[in-house]
Amino acid sequence: MKTIIEPFRIKSIEPIRFTTYEERKHILIEAGYNPFLIRADDVLIDLLTDSGTSAMSAKQWAGIMEGDESYAGSRSFFRFENAVRKITGDKFIIPTHQGRAAEKILFFILGGEGKFIPNNTHFDTTRANIEFTGAEAVDLLNETGKHPEIRADFKGNMDIAALEKFILDKKPENIPLVMITITNNSGGGQPVSMQNIREVKEVCKKYNLPLFLDACRFAENAYFIKRREKGYENKSVLEIAQEIFSYADGATMSAKKDALVNIGGFLSLNDEKLAAKCRNLLIVTEGFPTYGGLAGRDLEAVAQGLEEVVDEHYLQYRIRSTEYLGEKILEAGIPIIEPPGGHAIYIDAKRFLPNIPPREYPGQSIVCELYLEGGVRSVEIGSVMFGKYDKATGKLIPPPMELVRLAIPRRVYTQSHIDFVAEVVIEVFKKRNELKGYEIIEEAPALRHFTAKFKPIGN
Repeated sequence: MKTIIEPFRIKSIEPIRFTTYEERKHILIEAGYNPFLIRADDVLIDLLTDSGTSAMSAKQWAGIMEGDESYAGSRSFFRFENAVRKITGDKFIIPTHQGRAAEKILFFILGGEGKFIPNNTHFDTTRANIEFTGAEAVDLLNETGKHPEIRADFKGNMDIAALEKFILDKKPENIPLVMITITNNSGGGQPVSMQNIREVKEVCKKYNLPLFLDACRFAENAYFIKRREKGYENKSVLEIAQEIFSYADGATMSAKKDALVNIGGFLSLNDEKLAAKCRNLLIVTEGFPTYGGLAGRDLEAVAQGLEEVVDEHYLQYRIRSTEYLGEKILEAGIPIIEPPGGHAIYIDAKRFLPNIPPREYPGQSIVCELYLEGGVRSVEIGSVMFGKYDKATGKLIPPPMELVRLAIPRRVYTQSHIDFVAEVVIEVFKKRNELKGYEIIEEAPALRHFTAKFKPIGN
């Protein structure tokens, strides 16, 4: 069938507030031209992130009512632990209030000055938590993944030759772990192949380095493997996910993505000594090891979500509905990362606005105009989020790509909502020659994109 139908019925709704162009213009100015600082009530379609924005199922809400709020030894923790272990196979499961808390614990223990942590591509909080310790986060994305216009099945893969060269250059003793992000968020939501994961594992074994996964979107990645990688077409998504985790020594996960919840996360490990250190730090920063900063009801919701997310009818709808948006705007000539990723469409801001250089933040220009045009909130993933300054000259060092991410919340919007988003993007593209660059007038020392303020250049 050509029509994409949601594999669920809508049981509860919340209203959307409509605004005028003039209202949005004033709202954007008040927010310092940063959509992160816009009130959610002033947003028509919110594609800022897919993190914590999912609609939960009836069974998840039922689990919330059954949550055991005991401080220690909650039965909800044991259900949560079993659900995570069923997928990861890991011995030690440590709950956290979200993914960045798991990253904070892991890198506080393993990071530090003189350390290097390679990844296919680190996302913002991972990079920030690594660099906060004094360590250096390094991206080793394969060459194809750096070219938005090239179509390939697994553009999220790590460059294996570059990884081995990096290990030899920096010395294994200075690399506490190797990471793979699945799917590769900063690289366009692109999947990583099972073959690539195995090859990374072989390199890690050769140099006695642990391999960790940033597993936020493991189910989407597993579904791409099922669809695209030979030998996996007849395996279940759960079986594929279990094989992925079998190559890793641990994982961090924001459950706010593929566990279909609004809060939660975990750190899973097999190293008993490292797990003990992580638990000790958890107690100081998050809470007792059987709740880890979460209520019992949240643990129940995560456990149920991990069961639901490997359902292939859900994943077929999820991936296909994202493709649908990509196809509609590609037909209008709008440049995106191809093929469409799992959780989002990534507009290639360099090709969309070739007249605006990275130092004037073309992605931020598009983000602001999408909000002005139709109340659609999105996020820049380029020189605002990942740009660095040269210490000697003070000049911007831009990342390889300038992108705008349209992240689609899970089970929230219908096809008509997505059609509207496509119309808004197309209208902005038609007036692209009128768009201006931006400059930053206020920024924080880390994760500046969350709170930075801008102004249009020449205004």
